[in-house]
Amino acid sequence: MSDRSERGTSLGGRLTRAGVDDVPRAQRLLEDAALLEVLPDATEVLVGPLAEVADPDAALLALAKLAGVVRPDPELSALLRDVLTHDDERRQRLLAVLGASVALGDTLGAHPANLRVLADPTPGTGVPVAQVRAELLAAVGADPDAAVPVATLVGTAGVDAMRRAYRTRLLRIAATDLTVVDPLNRMPGVAAALADLASAALEAALALARADLPDHGAGVRLAVIGMGKAGGRELNYVSDVDVVYVCEPDEGAGVSEADALATGTRLATGLARACATPSGEPALWPVDAALRPEGKDGPLVRTLASHRAYYERWAKTWEFQALLKARPLAGDRDLGRAYVEMTQPFVWSAVQREHFVEDSQRMRRRVEDNIPAAEADRQLKLGRGGLRDVEFTVQLLQLVHGRSDDEIRSGSTLTALGALAAAGYVGRDHAARLAVCYRFLRLLEHRIQLHRLRRTHLLPTADADLRRLARSVGMRAEGAEGLLERWRQVRRDVRHLHEELFYRPLLPATARLSDEEASLAPDAAKARLAAIGYRDPAGAVRHIAALTEGVSRRASIQRQLLPVMLGWFADGPDPDGGLLAFRRLSDALGRTHWYLKLLRDSGTAAQRLARALSTSRYVADALMRSPESVPWLADDDELEPRTRERLAAEADAMLTRADEPVPAVTLLRGLRRRELARTAVADVLGVVTGIRAAQSMTVAADVVLAGALRVARWEVREARGLAQDPTRMLVVAMGRLGGGEMGYASDADVLFVHDPVPGADPREAQAFAVAVATAMRQLLGAVGAEPPLAVDADLRPEGRNGPLARSFDAFVEYYGRWSSPWESQALLRARPVAGDDELGERFVALVDPLRYPADGLDPAAVREVRRIKARVEAERLPRGQDPARHLKLGRGGIADVEWTAQLLQLQHAHAVPGLRTTSTLDALAAAHEAGLLEDDDLPVLVQSWELASRLRDANVLWTGRAEGAHTDVLPHDHHTLAGLARVIGMPPGSGGELEETYLRTARRARAVVERVFYG
Repeated sequence: MSDRSERGTSLGGRLTRAGVDDVPRAQRLLEDAALLEVLPDATEVLVGPLAEVADPDAALLALAKLAGVVRPDPELSALLRDVLTHDDERRQRLLAVLGASVALGDTLGAHPANLRVLADPTPGTGVPVAQVRAELLAAVGADPDAAVPVATLVGTAGVDAMRRAYRTRLLRIAATDLTVVDPLNRMPGVAAALADLASAALEAALALARADLPDHGAGVRLAVIGMGKAGGRELNYVSDVDVVYVCEPDEGAGVSEADALATGTRLATGLARACATPSGEPALWPVDAALRPEGKDGPLVRTLASHRAYYERWAKTWEFQALLKARPLAGDRDLGRAYVEMTQPFVWSAVQREHFVEDSQRMRRRVEDNIPAAEADRQLKLGRGGLRDVEFTVQLLQLVHGRSDDEIRSGSTLTALGALAAAGYVGRDHAARLAVCYRFLRLLEHRIQLHRLRRTHLLPTADADLRRLARSVGMRAEGAEGLLERWRQVRRDVRHLHEELFYRPLLPATARLSDEEASLAPDAAKARLAAIGYRDPAGAVRHIAALTEGVSRRASIQRQLLPVMLGWFADGPDPDGGLLAFRRLSDALGRTHWYLKLLRDSGTAAQRLARALSTSRYVADALMRSPESVPWLADDDELEPRTRERLAAEADAMLTRADEPVPAVTLLRGLRRRELARTAVADVLGVVTGIRAAQSMTVAADVVLAGALRVARWEVREARGLAQDPTRMLVVAMGRLGGGEMGYASDADVLFVHDPVPGADPREAQAFAVAVATAMRQLLGAVGAEPPLAVDADLRPEGRNGPLARSFDAFVEYYGRWSSPWESQALLRARPVAGDDELGERFVALVDPLRYPADGLDPAAVREVRRIKARVEAERLPRGQDPARHLKLGRGGIADVEWTAQLLQLQHAHAVPGLRTTSTLDALAAAHEAGLLEDDDLPVLVQSWELASRLRDANVLWTGRAEGAHTDVLPHDHHTLAGLARVIGMPPGSGGELEETYLRTARRARAVVERVFYG
């Protein structure tokens, strides 16, 4: 008794380790009389192999039943014993099928002779289609070689024979599928075999339908066209087989079209009945003709001409997408081929239908919206990150690009995906990942359906079902949790790639192109370019040829991009310049792994690049010098200004690594160049404009000045052999730098202040400070690899006649004895920007009484400020310049507004704390809040200052030149005005409106200045 108990416990443990859930039942089954008769040592033979199957419980139960069925048949009993006792492929096939499919186990029990199929290692995949067709036709007694096969085994007997033959072939396919080492890679072959089997079954069903008619449908040609997965040779184990029927009277047979259609309808109905209605053997699957013209409301069969008429006049977008997979499956092959040939031009021109891409995208969203909430997270097929995401993505890409590239015209999802990747329409990494995900989803779908041969696309929820599913796809070790985690990851990956590819802006833009526009042939391209505004179409064609010639992947992607981008360049004010800049940028970056991929795959990068290059030469040059800037086009966050803290940390890291002054400051200048590029791109694209752009440029300059001061101090110490600085240094920002209002052409106006350390020789300290200031200006302003930053110290006491740097005490003395009103006015912008913090605080405390006089500005000082302003207007305006068009010094321009704000600050800041600011706009707002400006005056002054400032920057962005008098002038020529208007975000053709707007705004501002400033 004890020994038997120990053996039972030991067996129970082995069964548990093998994955058996119901151990007591398994022990009873292993002692089943029929099984022991076939296999006396069943326990020793079976327990180990059961560990390898999906469901050991189901496999053992089915095996016990099978043993009982074959028991009376010595031959089959011997075959079963032989298969089970030998550790080879035959046993593996049998146990794999019984463990994965209860339905096929029942089939084997009902037809035990099929054990021979599992004992035969001949693969079920890769079988010639003709062989499978002949096999099923022979089952119903039809001649496979006949022009029109007709069954001789009719009625229920014929239907059951066809279904048994189908199940026998299905058993062989499943055995191959379940025993391959790499089921993911073999999945397409399995799906193709299932589609070929369905095609053969339809052929046999049609032979049965003909046999039911008295004349066998003589004189009537019927073609069965496969749609959906059957058409694409990617069928599931259990799926509706989507078909369309085409019918024609046979020439010379004397059958009218009406009679042919009536006969064709009876044949189609009989075919569907043979496949799906109840009989002695289980049904195969429904034959679904809902994809036919007019759907279920339309006639079941049509002639070829009727199909053509429908597609020409009435078909909807989704119907052309469905036709992409159309393939003759059964019946008259010539007629089937004629149907496909007739529909193909409709398929590949459908993209030109209005809103084609948008309709496809809406259709996908509708499919998702109609999924029951309870199923949404379990849907393999229709849900987010499911099979439909992959299929819709691939099909849309095919339909958009396939009109001009027949290499990507395939009904198979995976074949088409590979072709899209090979031609450069999809990134190779994206295609590879999408293909792996698709195979995994299809594998799950196959295994779920195979279990009971039921049509379902839902992931199970029961733990036992999930464990079985995990084991069936080779994830025995990972188990149910591992399977769910992989399923979630696959869904995330598929959804991400679907959204990235399916909603590309290039797709609707490409779809909207006519065939001529999509063509890059020289004559067609030249005509299009001239029509859409290129000034030199011949030159543009040369650029196109240089970008697209050859068979490289680079050229292939350019051929996708350029038809659309040429239009986007033409949307800008300078399409020729945009295309030239694009060619130069592509020549520089085209061989990188990321550049063309970014433009093809990003939702915004290509269109933004076209806009930026055709709008701003400054941006074009900036992107050439800062190629790392191009990816910013795809991400608004990358175009946002960097914080002072972030840039300061980056500068600190640069200087910490550097050991030579010039290379160190070159790195700092490169940082500023990069940030100017970021700001310029964001400015042209309308992401960061106006005062935010000015503040971004100011922060970059601040950080560079602080870094340059650090380097200059080190350089001067080294040159003089000093261990430490003899004086503390301070750089004070002035002008637009001090106000946080820098433009692309702004210099850095500064004061250099120092304060000798205790015990230091004042003369040595002064010399050191001047040397540091000189070194800073030289390091930042010298010609070099990176753009210079001119450091201007002309606002210092005594101007250019005074020392470059002064001690704090000297500033105290100067401001106490000789300071004039204009210097107090200049100090309104003073802001410590680099150097000793405590010295900065002392300097601010020193100048505050000057710029914010305790009792305001006395009348004499007010008169002096006004006199100086009048003199500036009279003397500094360039000779011959129209005052109304000078953005800085002209009437109502920048200087007018700033002097007005500054006079109000000098007069009232002692009593209005809000006026104590270096910012022009903040000062105006505070003046208005304090009642110093009327309600109507504030917006007038702000609008004029902002527009003039933007136009100064726009002059630089448009021309690409930051130096020269042009930056301060509103131009006269219409082309430049149109360019400036586009730079600041106005619509095409707004040059005249811009001119009128500025002149009107400036006039209104000047009227306020006359009243508020001049009194």
